[in-house]
Amino acid sequence: MTGPRLGFFTRLLEDAPPADRYRFALEQIDQAERAGFASAWIAQHHFGAHEGGLPSPFVLLAAAAQRTSRIGLATGVVTLPIDDPLRAAEDASVVDALSGGRVQLGVAAGGTPSSFAAFGRDPGDRRELFAEHFAVFLDALSGRGVRGTDSRIYPPADGLADRVWQATFSVDGGRRAGESGDGLMLSRTQPRPESAPDARLEEIQLPIIEAYRAALPSGAPARVLASRTALVVDEENRTRVLEIAEPGLRHAARSAAGVDPDGLGLDDLIRVTDTHVGTVDEVVDSLSRDAAIGASTDVSFQVHSIPASHEITLRSIELLGSAVAPRLGYETGAAAADALRTAHLTPQGVS
Repeated sequence: MTGPRLGFFTRLLEDAPPADRYRFALEQIDQAERAGFASAWIAQHHFGAHEGGLPSPFVLLAAAAQRTSRIGLATGVVTLPIDDPLRAAEDASVVDALSGGRVQLGVAAGGTPSSFAAFGRDPGDRRELFAEHFAVFLDALSGRGVRGTDSRIYPPADGLADRVWQATFSVDGGRRAGESGDGLMLSRTQPRPESAPDARLEEIQLPIIEAYRAALPSGAPARVLASRTALVVDEENRTRVLEIAEPGLRHAARSAAGVDPDGLGLDDLIRVTDTHVGTVDEVVDSLSRDAAIGASTDVSFQVHSIPASHEITLRSIELLGSAVAPRLGYETGAAAADALRTAHLTPQGVS
């Protein structure tokens, strides 16, 4: 088995005005393509700047499509319970046409609970809403009539229904994604069970991957994306970056990992948040011990929850592609990007 394809992920969390955030994201995607990344994944969040501030991922991906030629352009994720599934399918199809078939579609039943009310939705109904909207989404992408009508989207989605990835935190969710033949998306913010608050990310996610692979229809290709936080820096910037990292990691320990960060030092914060930060040697060492990445077909890296500057982020992308990926055997370059475009067609066991 070859190593996972290298991907970039952003939540657009820079401390900057909206126009600059969007410009930074586009420049980072440009840099990722130059550095040999196979994919670029962008998050969707409604309302407010602190979650990410990008409610319309397909608009940004359309802009990225015009600036790039090879890198996969992906949503991470579309919050289907509150988004209009027909409009999402139409927007995805347009971007896929503009990009020459480079779109990958990450979807989820989640979303910030406080966002639901403004859309006239109850977050308690998110699973039912997801099931309903997901069916409409797939019908539209597959060229079937929408909601029992003869209306079919234009432009035709041309295989996009087979490039869907489902995000989940649970073994059951992994099984459902596998049964559907979809890709599986795993988050860096995986909640820890109350019974094992100190569990490593791989310990929780390997059973999800196993359930997913076991549930795939016979011959269906496995597509597993592991999302991780990684910030790679030159030695001269290491001390400064670690200093600015601590407040964000302390917040992430409490909000994402469910750990009381009081009294924890920086090394402990890095450990409990499963963050990979430091020089090339340090990041290679820590990533090499993540078995869930080894069991994945794709891995995407973001700098969050570290409030890195745009310049530091660009340099980290360069170092991930040129120095970290080769040492870990991650797949990069045109071959990796092309392989992602056809990953939904490749049977298990074929590389």
